[in-house]
Amino acid sequence: MNYYFTTIKSSFKLALVSFSANKLRTSLAVLGVTIGISSIIVVFSAGEGIKGIVLNQVESFGSDTIQVEIKVPTSKKGMASEAQSAAALLQGAQVTTLSLDDLEDVKKLPNILDGYGVFMGQETVSYHNEIYNTYTWSTNSSFINIDSTELAYGRFFTKAENNSLATVAILGSKIKEKLFGDNDPIGKTIRVHDVRFKVIGVMEERGALMSFDFDDFIYVPIKTMHKKILGIDFLHNIIVKLEDTSLIEESLEEIRITLRANHDISPPEEDFEGWMDTGKDDFRVMAMTEILEMFDTMSAVLTWLILVIVAISLVVGGISVMNVMYVIVNERTSEIGLRKAVGANYKDIMFQFLTESILVTFAGGIVGSILGSIISLIIAIGANSSGIDWNFVLPLKSFLIAGLFSLVFGILFGTTPAKKAAQMNPIQALIHED
Repeated sequence: MNYYFTTIKSSFKLALVSFSANKLRTSLAVLGVTIGISSIIVVFSAGEGIKGIVLNQVESFGSDTIQVEIKVPTSKKGMASEAQSAAALLQGAQVTTLSLDDLEDVKKLPNILDGYGVFMGQETVSYHNEIYNTYTWSTNSSFINIDSTELAYGRFFTKAENNSLATVAILGSKIKEKLFGDNDPIGKTIRVHDVRFKVIGVMEERGALMSFDFDDFIYVPIKTMHKKILGIDFLHNIIVKLEDTSLIEESLEEIRITLRANHDISPPEEDFEGWMDTGKDDFRVMAMTEILEMFDTMSAVLTWLILVIVAISLVVGGISVMNVMYVIVNERTSEIGLRKAVGANYKDIMFQFLTESILVTFAGGIVGSILGSIISLIIAIGANSSGIDWNFVLPLKSFLIAGLFSLVFGILFGTTPAKKAAQMNPIQALIHED
């Protein structure tokens, strides 16, 4: 035990002497590892930040809710169907079969407490000389009872106002500031697509979900929007609240069955049970917990894919470490011969140069971890200053993986130069001239 301790101690001292004698060369070797390690920290931290945003938004809708959204029917199944549907929607395809009647039928199911429909559009809104293009969130009165968004002041519209096509509106916090500044908007009249709406409330600040800033929305009765502005009668989404979350799978299937019956979608010729989607459906039914699980899977795959790319950059850094170690071995050939002449064996020389290689990558790991943490903090500060609710998190696993990569790459790229040193003939090494 004392022998190994002495060996480690002497190897460590020799490594520090070697590095201090060649500061620039050592710094360049450390730099390559630093870049790769800092990337690992940033990737994991950013992943946690994005996950926090999605989790907050899922919680804002409620973990006890189910979402129904439009989907383009396709000839394919599974993920191929999802990809084909997404591509069609991006190209401007419209699905007009999801309706308020569907919402009412779904609300009649045994485990459904309540629900609301959504049509999201973009309209011009104005107040006096202030004119903006903003999003409209057309819904029914149940929205405020299910969604976690709260009113800052004023009130939400009622079921009677929705049914009577009342022209009332609730403003998101940002659109309120744009139109009215510090003035109270309650009771004031704004124009949405040239239709006069009376402001009856202002929402609490909510933040953004991906590309949608809910604080820049105007909330209006859906029947008013359908009849007085758009001249349509379909929805983009339906959100329903569950009474018992333990029956979520049964509720999902009951909703699918109800909507297929409403939309005249026949079951497949094969087994009907568990038919989630064969491509024929013009809707998608998902629990909010499923959306989070799907994001977790996608996030994990993306994270590890990026880590593969980071590993490639670490290989480049590792090659620079190996080159530096080769130079060190050549410069210290006489020293190696002398050590062998006085009794140093293969293992002693091998251990000496592996220690130096690991120290280089370990130093890169420490500097990279610090740099990655600083960059992650800057990203979080920048995101929060832009109104994105970004949590600054530095997962322990990112540092563990960074440490593991430093160790593995130090051994991997230090082994060959160390072998070259350990296999030298002591006599030839002693007479070697630089």
